Amino acid sequence: MILELNSFLQSLERADALEQIQDLTVQLRDMFAVDHAVYHWLSADGEQYGFGTYDPVWVQRYVEKDYMRIDPVIIGCFQRFHPVDWRQLDWSSRAAKAFRKDAIAHGVGNQGLSFPIRGPNGQLALLTASHCTDDRSWDRFVHANQREWILIAHFLNLKALLLAAQRRPAPTRQLSPREVEALTFLGMGHGRAKVAELLEISEHTLRAYIESARFKLGALNTTHAVARAVSEGLIVVGGAARNASGGWPGRETD
Repeated sequence: MILELNSFLQSLERADALEQIQDLTVQLRDMFAVDHAVYHWLSADGEQYGFGTYDPVWVQRYVEKDYMRIDPVIIGCFQRFHPVDWRQLDWSSRAAKAFRKDAIAHGVGNQGLSFPIRGPNGQLALLTASHCTDDRSWDRFVHANQREWILIAHFLNLKALLLAAQRRPAPTRQLSPREVEALTFLGMGHGRAKVAELLEISEHTLRAYIESARFKLGALNTTHAVARAVSEGLIVVGGAARNASGGWPGRETD
């Protein structure tokens, strides 16, 4: 295992593109014989990157349903600085129970261990191992591998920060006229029903415009989409090209 760990850290040191973290998570999963290994980056302004071995269908579902808001793992890691065994988290609410059932149905696994890492400017990153197994087997895994994963988590996050800092801004993805109108009225404080009335469209159609704009902007929710559109000059005069908003392999963003 020591030789494999050294080989992994050498591969990490040689990485020269943020996307290579995806390959490293696959290597990490295979090295420790778990179902999944995932690296998830969250910054204070809403940027997020995800790399890992989850089914792309689950990744897309997680983003579309905005599960990050109710995910006990995310909430628990915001509140802790030490490794977080998923069994220690609060899964008692109806939303958390439904989320867990959905996650297991998509192959995430019934056991998990997440390592929160704090970075500059409010960044929180998580390195997670998840697996489908019984409590006793998972206890053995945690006891045998926790120290190595703590080390890997910190070195992986340092590399991700370095590569993200070197990444050049991506071209701005232009909003359609209807998307601009929808975000503008929302930014003025109108509710969705009123915006739909002003645009003379159904609320269902309005939702489609909002979701399209949100994905183009890499926003986590509607409020974030409006804020980003304003800051980038997409619904006001001026602004600059946005920085790459990240994403998850397998996530459809168009």
